[in-house]
Parts: sequence; C-alpha cells; structure tokens
Amino acid sequence: MSDILTQLQESMDLLCTMFIAGLYYVERHHDLKQFTPADKIPDLKADQPKEVDTLDPQTFKDGQVEISRDLIYQAQRIEYLVSELPGLQNSERDQLRIIQGLEEEIAGLEAQRQEAVRERDEVFAQLDALVRSLQRP
Repeated sequence: MSDILTQLQESMDLLCTMFIAGLYYVERHHDLKQFTPADKIPDLKADQPKEVDTLDPQTFKDGQVEISRDLIYQAQRIEYLVSELPGLQNSERDQLRIIQGLEEEIAGLEAQRQEAVRERDEVFAQLDALVRSLQRP
C-alpha cells in the first residue's frame, strides 16, 4: 500500500479527471435549447458529425446525479486522507521535538550498526586466520 501523500496525489488526479469527464458529459449530452429568439441552432449536414448527442431528460439527469455522487465521494476521500496526514494535531514545537527524538534514535541505531559491523569484521578476520592456519594432511 502506498503512503498517504501518494494516495492523496492520486485522489486529486482522479478528482480532476472526474471533473473533466463531468464537463464533457454535460457538454456532449445536453439538449439543444434557444435562450433568446435570436439564438439559432445550426442544421447539420449529413456528412457532419453531431456535436451534441442529446439524451432524454431523465437519462441526462440520472447521469448528472451519478457524476455528482462520484465527485462528492472522491472529495470526501480526499478530506479523509488530509485528516490522516501526520502532524496536523501537533504544534510546530511538538513536531520539532518529535523529529529531534527520531534523530537521536537514528544516531543510537547507527552506533549499534557500526559496532555490529566492527564485530563482524573481527569474526571474519579470526575465521580467516583459522582457515589459513589449517594444513592439509
């Protein structure tokens, strides 16, 4: 599973894609209406592709409701991910104290690692000396 920031970025990307898809749906499937008497709806020639694929009103409305529901769900997911980010409950001073504690812990673990590497090298040297001291019968 990816970290929260990656999930948040992917969720934001998906939300933007969903917005674009929603706009395309409305732009592509709306019904053609005149808002003023001066508005004209162009007649399409037989070889022209249709710019608008009008849906019946109920299907169009159902599609809008589904898109809206998906957008709301994705926005809620983003809000949840933001609330799960570490440090939102802590002040800057608390966060600095936590970071300092972690740095000290890392320094202690690094010292232990270096000691283990030194011991390993000593054991390898002893083993090498032992193997070299063995003679064939």
